[in-house]
Amino acid sequence: MYYVEDGCERCGYYECTKCHTRFLSRVIAPRCKCPDCDGEVDMEIGPDEVMQEESESAKLLEVIEGKENVEKYDKLLSLAVTGGDFDWI
Repeated sequence: MYYVEDGCERCGYYECTKCHTRFLSRVIAPRCKCPDCDGEVDMEIGPDEVMQEESESAKLLEVIEGKENVEKYDKLLSLAVTGGDFDWI
């Protein structure tokens, strides 16, 4: 979820308020689920367990429009995730 598909012309640039992960998503809303810390809610709980609440901890920083801009942000986030190893790009 750190990237968007090739040819995407509009996406949201988000930052999680819990883990500070930044990512792109085709979903554009003021808040959305973080791919790292807002995983799927486990519906199979025992009698002594408390059900985890669904949360949307990622906040929209910017709406990115235009195929070239989306590709630029996608590459920059990929470089950040890989630690600057750009040989595969």
